[in-house]
Amino acid sequence: MTPVPSVPIPPDSHDSERSNAIANLFVTKYPGMLKLAARLGAEADAEDVVAEAFCQLYKNWDRLRSADAAAGYLRTTVQNLARMRLRHLIVARRYTDPQWDEPAHSAEHHAILRYDQRAVVQALRTLPPRQYQALVLRHWMDLQESQIAETMGISVGAVKSHISRGMTKLTRVMRGENHVVRHNSPEYGAACAAG
Repeated sequence: MTPVPSVPIPPDSHDSERSNAIANLFVTKYPGMLKLAARLGAEADAEDVVAEAFCQLYKNWDRLRSADAAAGYLRTTVQNLARMRLRHLIVARRYTDPQWDEPAHSAEHHAILRYDQRAVVQALRTLPPRQYQALVLRHWMDLQESQIAETMGISVGAVKSHISRGMTKLTRVMRGENHVVRHNSPEYGAACAAG
């Protein structure tokens, strides 16, 4: 019996199109997605969150209505994964030793963040999650209200409301009119329940 010569199978054009589009997205969007994940509370796991978001984008590429929707899908996925990570950390911290409530930061971390930036971040963490996310997406990621609405899965009016209420509360906290409660602390749950 004579051996059958192997014929290379040409790559599926759909797969190469998808791979190229995702590679281009990675080059252009990765730093911004990393910042988004970190600002939404997944500081230590930001790279993992973004990597998982790109994996989900690759896996679910055929479900997108168009290739233009990929950036929005990626942003929404990063936001959802960061939110899930934050929820996990809040639950995990309920059962940890109180002496480990605050994460230890490196000297570089403290050197990079100036006092006023730390104060803003601390004040942001007192906001309800939706207000926090809307403000981060608007002022840190420079997204338009329509993009924020798409990312958060809410109406543009709700985005405007979250931003307005968030800015009002943030201003009060920065002026010292509110007690600062971090969103990953047990006090936060009580503050949200109280309204």
